[in-house]
Amino acid sequence: MRRSAIPTSTADQRLLDSRGREDWKTKDAWRALRILSEFVEGFDTLADLPPAVSVFGSARSKPESPEWRMAEELGGALARAGYAVITGGGPGVMEAANRGATEAGGLSVGLGIELPFEQGINEWVDLAIDFRYFFARKTMFVKYAQAFVVLPGGFGTMDELFEALTLVQTGKVTRFPVVLMGTDYWRGLLDWLRDTMAVDGKIGHADLDLICLTDDVTAAVRHIVDADAALTAEREAVQETAEAQTEAARRGASEAGRRF
Repeated sequence: MRRSAIPTSTADQRLLDSRGREDWKTKDAWRALRILSEFVEGFDTLADLPPAVSVFGSARSKPESPEWRMAEELGGALARAGYAVITGGGPGVMEAANRGATEAGGLSVGLGIELPFEQGINEWVDLAIDFRYFFARKTMFVKYAQAFVVLPGGFGTMDELFEALTLVQTGKVTRFPVVLMGTDYWRGLLDWLRDTMAVDGKIGHADLDLICLTDDVTAAVRHIVDADAALTAEREAVQETAEAQTEAARRGASEAGRRF
């Protein structure tokens, strides 16, 4: 929808705004089916996605900005490393990362969101889904990505950053690299996390190690590739241990059977 056809409120607002509860008995149950349909569409569309990295950053960044150029270079580097690039599908940093991935021959994915102002999917996206609900969309960003790379951005970018950090800290996802790019932009936040939040005991000092801060695209991609390789090695080691234990148990049962 465009111009005057765009509703004055979003689906998220109509679901979550407590001031409009008089119709909850007749409408919220049907909204549940719409929410379910968004998860089904996301799972079905992205099920065959190759290894991917979600890239976040400001929709307001201009093409001449440092973060735009960094995102475009990052998108290309990720594509050459064998990763699809997932963004929010909008303008700014998202468009730059999608463009970099597409021009490098990679798969460029955009997960759009209904907003009260027109945004739309950028022209560099190969595979797009439009969501009404932020929480359904956020699930797809995490479920189908091997890592997050976060460039300078605003509230939405911060939301995705701390969602990822919370999931890693609590063990909901494992070996999930979170890379911050733009050292000057993020330094104040990291100083506060270290000198205030960690010192006050609200997080552990080891939690700061969940974040990789860099301005170097090559270093960012290497960090992701190395984490991916480490996880693969761990899984193979666990599988080999399980197979060895199964074989030992089989031999033990066989020897016990011969004794009797």
